[in-house]
Amino acid sequence: MTGSVIILGGRSEIGAALGRELVLAGAREVVLAARDPASVGGVERDLRAAGATAVTAVRFDADDLGSHAGLVRRLAAEHAPVAAVVVAFGVLGDQARAERDVDHAVSVVHTDYVAQVSVLSHWANALRAQGGGDLVAFSSVAGVRVRRANYVYGSAKAGLDGFASGLSDALVGSGVRLLVVRPGFVVGRMTEGMSPAPLSSTPAQVARAARKALAAGRRDVWVPFGLRPLFFVLRLLPRWLWRRMPR
Repeated sequence: MTGSVIILGGRSEIGAALGRELVLAGAREVVLAARDPASVGGVERDLRAAGATAVTAVRFDADDLGSHAGLVRRLAAEHAPVAAVVVAFGVLGDQARAERDVDHAVSVVHTDYVAQVSVLSHWANALRAQGGGDLVAFSSVAGVRVRRANYVYGSAKAGLDGFASGLSDALVGSGVRLLVVRPGFVVGRMTEGMSPAPLSSTPAQVARAARKALAAGRRDVWVPFGLRPLFFVLRLLPRWLWRRMPR
């Protein structure tokens, strides 16, 4: 891989793991964009140990939509050519709180959908102008069919999945490719304290699948793959039964 890798959500476990995979695949320059750049020291050390020769931390507030255009222009200019942009930020939120606190529900959807639409659109334009590059967006099986148990987070992921899939199609022929990654339950900081669901994965497993999908030129990948036929069946369940499905 030639060119820099930009990770939006530099503290994200999946983003950091995919960054490491891309460094092992040949990338040498990585930019970690995070709300608090000082918090990514551990990720930087891991990337350098994997072979990165330049790791830069920059401030990035996903919820500050007005800052996105300027940041994208600056990173695209200072770290050209950009080989891949990994959009890895997000929040799980608290479903019970979101049902009582409208502001919390809106905040989850803003971070997990609206902010993602913004950065994906800005980077799609920047990579088009550059002549090509890869984008990676992390959807979730939670958005494939939204469940009552996590419908706020699930609805945001459903919106993101639809937007990213449509943008991926719109980019065909432009030299820019958008990979949509659909993991199931991921065991990590975001889900700490929760019982793992069937067909769970780790950040490293999700990152490895994403890296292989990028290398193969794919535009979507389910992690693990067995979730794809499972959700084909689950989509057919009657609604009264689906309502009773646990997280």
